Amino acid sequence: MKTTEDLKELVKQKYGEIARQEQKSCCSTTCCGPSDTATQEVANIMTESYEKLEGYNPDADLGLGCGLPTQFARISKGDTVVDLGSGAGNDCFIARAETGETGRVIGLDFTPDMVEKARKNASALGFSNVEFIYGDIEQMPIPNDTAHVVVSNCVLNLVPDKSRAFAEIFRILKPGGHFSISDIVLLGDLPAGLQNAAEMYAGCVSGAIQKDDYLGIIRAAGFEGIEVQKEREIDMPDEVLLQYLSPEDLRTYRSSETGIFSITVFARKPGV
Repeated sequence: MKTTEDLKELVKQKYGEIARQEQKSCCSTTCCGPSDTATQEVANIMTESYEKLEGYNPDADLGLGCGLPTQFARISKGDTVVDLGSGAGNDCFIARAETGETGRVIGLDFTPDMVEKARKNASALGFSNVEFIYGDIEQMPIPNDTAHVVVSNCVLNLVPDKSRAFAEIFRILKPGGHFSISDIVLLGDLPAGLQNAAEMYAGCVSGAIQKDDYLGIIRAAGFEGIEVQKEREIDMPDEVLLQYLSPEDLRTYRSSETGIFSITVFARKPGV
């Protein structure tokens, strides 16, 4: 069993490789095991297209998400927005289109190569109100009551201490502020073979917990108005599952109600 620090180092290493290699998809690199057609198909199922959203910049889209949280984030002109696990800056640039020149966007990531890549993208776009900082979601270098809105795309499932992460989100939000977060959750217990394989899918289902537990952590952190804005099942193809499950286990899995889901969740910090 890997320790918390081991897991963080693994994620940092894999996402650093992605940033340096400029891959378009997490699951086409070693973070998801062998690079083959089946795992590439998983990546295509996980991601959703940003191309129709204002502010989209293809250079900042590494195909690492599992939803479109910024589309649901109810960002207003002049808002301060924080993106957790900002990667190459994709959601930050979408948020900047929403908050405008009078707003402020802060991207937080704990992979130095990603922060560097995002800063280069922001510089190329000439944005003076978008900044990228290095930091850990469990202990953010951001003052209390900073953000009107927090967004995150398929990142918190990688954080070992999710209770600590949501407590930090609560801390940095202004009273009355809110978040919209896309993430991976589970319904039912995955087969042992798939649970083991999930550890290979950094950024996909590694670290995912039960949906009810996930929402319970949000509630326990003090948030109100919790709403699942979108839910989508991630249906991995048989050829991928058969790398980790026997044909009999696969049939059992397919006939069960167990599944891997992408959800986008909204919640509000009490206040004005």
